[in-house]
Amino acid sequence: MDKRTIHFLKSRFQQYYKTAEISLPDHLPNREWAFILFDDMEEKIMRRHKSFGLPGEALDYLYGMAPAHVYNSTAYYEYPNAKKMNDKNWLGAELIFDLDADHLPNAPRNYAEMLENVKKETFKLMDFILDDFGFTEDEVELVFSGGRGYHFHITSPKVMTLGSSERREIVNYVSGRDVDFKYFFKDVAMDGEYGTGSKAFKGVKNVPTKCMLVGHDSGWGKRIARYLADYLKSESGRKYKKDMFPELRRHEKVGPTAIKKLLRIVNSENGLNDIVEHGRLDFDVRNFKEIASYFMQETAENFLQRFGASVDEPVTADIKRLIRVPGSLHGGSGMQVKKLAFSELEDFKPLEDAVVFGEKPVKVNVSKPFTVQLKGKDLRVEEGIQEVPEYAAVYLMCRGVAEYGGR
Repeated sequence: MDKRTIHFLKSRFQQYYKTAEISLPDHLPNREWAFILFDDMEEKIMRRHKSFGLPGEALDYLYGMAPAHVYNSTAYYEYPNAKKMNDKNWLGAELIFDLDADHLPNAPRNYAEMLENVKKETFKLMDFILDDFGFTEDEVELVFSGGRGYHFHITSPKVMTLGSSERREIVNYVSGRDVDFKYFFKDVAMDGEYGTGSKAFKGVKNVPTKCMLVGHDSGWGKRIARYLADYLKSESGRKYKKDMFPELRRHEKVGPTAIKKLLRIVNSENGLNDIVEHGRLDFDVRNFKEIASYFMQETAENFLQRFGASVDEPVTADIKRLIRVPGSLHGGSGMQVKKLAFSELEDFKPLEDAVVFGEKPVKVNVSKPFTVQLKGKDLRVEEGIQEVPEYAAVYLMCRGVAEYGGR
C-alpha cells in the first residue's frame, strides 16, 4: 500500500469516524483496546494495551488516528493498560462465538455465496444460544464482522468467570462433537390393555415395549426427532420401494416387512408428528432402538452438518481475546462492523447494508483483474487505471488489489 493510498484511506475513514455511532463496550475503563494503523499495515503491527476512561476519549482517538482495525478485549481487567498480560489482573470475560466463512466445510469461493453460507450457520448457532442455553436477546450481541462472518457476544454474568476448558465444552456441545446417539433411544414398557396394565402380563418380565426418543422436545433430542421425521418423509417419496430407506436397509434386521411398517407410519395421520411432538418411535418394528441408533451413527456426518454449528474454537476458548468493535470499520474491506438485532439477520445483506461509502467516482490503479458484488452490483475491474465508485475504490484498496490512482 503506497503513501497516496494510505492517505486516501485514512481521510475516508476519518470522515466516517467523525459522525459514526460506535458501540462502546460496557465497563469501558476495564477493557483493553488495540489498533492496527494504516501506516503499520504492511508490517501488521498491532498497537495494544491502551485503555479509555471515558467514551469521549475513545471516540476522539478513533477520529484522530483513523485506524484500519479497531479491537477491544472481551475480558475485563483491573489494569487493562498494563504492558504484561499477567499484570492486568483478569476479572472475567464475555463468551464469544466467531463464525468465519473460511472455516466452514465446503466453503464456496465466491464472496457473496460465502457470506450467505455463513449466515445459515449463524441461524443454527442462534438456536443453541436462545433455546439450548436459555440466554435472552438482551444478554447477547450479534455483530457482522465487516469481513467474512459474524460474532456473538454473550454478556450474561453466568459466563463471565468460565475458564477455557468450560468454554471448549460449550464448543463441543454446539458442534455435536460428543453426541452419543445410543443414549437418545430407549425401550419403555407399554401401558394400557396390551402392556404393563394388562392382566395377561402381570408378573411377566418381557412385556411389550415401544421405542422412545429421549429429550425429543429440546436440545439435540429435538434435532434428532426433526432429522428422523424428515428422513422418513423424504425417503417415502421415492418412486420405487426398492430405493427407499437405503441407510436403514444396511442394517441386517431391516427387511421388507420393516419397510412396510415404516411406510404405514409415514402415511398415517399422526405418524411423523408423533416423532417430533412426542418422541414416539413405536413403529411395531422389532429392535427399532438398535436400528435407530445404528442409522444415526451411519448418517452422523450429514446430521451434524445440518444441525451442528461450526464455530472457531480458539476464539471461544480464549478468555483474553481481542474482538472487533461494533460500529468500527474493517481495514481489510472498508465495510462496517455492524451490530444487528436478531430480527434483522434474515434480511441483512452485508454487501449492501455494511457498505458505508458513497458513489463519488474515484480513480484507482488495479494490479490484477478482480470481481466483487457490492451494493447489488457485479463489479469487475481489469488491470490498469480506471474510475469506480468510492465504495468500490475503498474496498479494492483495502483488499490490496488497487492503489489510489487520482492526482
